[in-house]
Amino acid sequence: MDIKAKRQTAWTTAAAIMSLAWPTIVEQVMQTAVQYIDTAMVGALGTQATAAVGATSTVGWLTGSTFSALGTGFLAMIAKFCGAGDAAAAKRTAAQSVLVTLAAGILSTILCVSVSGMVPVWMQADPAIQKLAGTYFLILYLPMLPRAASILFGTVLRAAGDTRTPMKTGILVNCINIVLNFLLIYKTRTVSVLGVPFTMPGAGWGVIGAAAASALSFVWGGIHITWVLWKHPVISPKGMSLKPDLSILKPCARIAFPNMLQRFGTSLGYVVFAAMINALGETATAAHTIANTVESAFYIPGYGMQTAAATLTGNAYGAEDRERMESLANMFLPIEIVLMILSGTALFFSAPALVGIFTKSPEVIALGSTVLRMVAVSEPFYGVSIIVEGMMLGVGRTREPFAYNIAGMWCVRIAGTFLCTRLLRMGLISAWACMIAHNMLLFLLYLATFIRGTWNPLAADKTLFT
Repeated sequence: MDIKAKRQTAWTTAAAIMSLAWPTIVEQVMQTAVQYIDTAMVGALGTQATAAVGATSTVGWLTGSTFSALGTGFLAMIAKFCGAGDAAAAKRTAAQSVLVTLAAGILSTILCVSVSGMVPVWMQADPAIQKLAGTYFLILYLPMLPRAASILFGTVLRAAGDTRTPMKTGILVNCINIVLNFLLIYKTRTVSVLGVPFTMPGAGWGVIGAAAASALSFVWGGIHITWVLWKHPVISPKGMSLKPDLSILKPCARIAFPNMLQRFGTSLGYVVFAAMINALGETATAAHTIANTVESAFYIPGYGMQTAAATLTGNAYGAEDRERMESLANMFLPIEIVLMILSGTALFFSAPALVGIFTKSPEVIALGSTVLRMVAVSEPFYGVSIIVEGMMLGVGRTREPFAYNIAGMWCVRIAGTFLCTRLLRMGLISAWACMIAHNMLLFLLYLATFIRGTWNPLAADKTLFT
């Protein structure tokens, strides 16, 4: 291949990457913007309200990560079938995702409702906010079935190369959430727009209003994306059997199970991590909650690229195109590193201003800014982990990421945080230092996997789908 042809191939590959990545990035930007608005609105009610919302958030990640893990199996299978040009198999797989969504959504609803009152106690939240935090959790996680549909069906659509539909649905969900926040959190009041005063109606429900707004928007999002999938021209499950099909569910389960264990183990680690931070006091809890919210925005480019990496790598695997798979890998990493350097730099310099959006407490602003600047330096390294893991998920290789993430979470982050905060009586900064050490371990492990080439089943002449 001559130089001109190589350049043309590189530009074509870059265009394919960005066409899949940008809708996911926009979707996540919108979700994070709404999370910022939610946190700022609740923060206006006081530090206690912020702590009540943040005290149970990591338990919610545990349930959401389970749905995402289930989606991993469907992503790998559908991306492979689409790459191989087998539309019928892709439709059958989409139909099985409906069955799994129903089962997972109903089961998780029963579980969340049952434990809602105990979650703040398990999380060692301040006794003064436990009742409020429990009610917030109950309302927010009551509509688990539509939330399962949003996550799983969004993954199915992205696996088929349709990242724009989940983006549009996510934007509408977040717009509904913002409007309902204004109506449900605050009391009826007079506001001014461009110097014109008018009466803004409001229920005055405070933290409970924030939970209700989010729950209602989730319900609409789940219904909408289900309708869109049903009408999809390529992978609609309409007319397909919803009976269990073991020829599809078994390989999906083999791929999803290690990822589910990974997500469950790491999410449980987040719960333990947050519980140890909650025990440090209200200021540490508020600073940690706000810093997590701010930080999430700066990982958006990385995770948007991960979605494209998983889909395109899965397509190349299905087509058994080793050259395209290697070309994708060589293109993804430089793009990801540049994006994460830019986002890390922006986070480092804007940390105090961003934390100040959510709180007026000088102590919280100072503490939150310090930990954010610490983690900003590690972002380019973590970006490598994100992309290599995405490529591995796209080809259904989930065992190594499970081992890497569990080892990092429990042997470095949790053990280190316990040592620093409980035994040495150090504060939030030491806990975030342990988190950064965890991320750096992942960087080294994934980089070694990439360099050795063991992530690529075509290079190893193996298949994960038989």
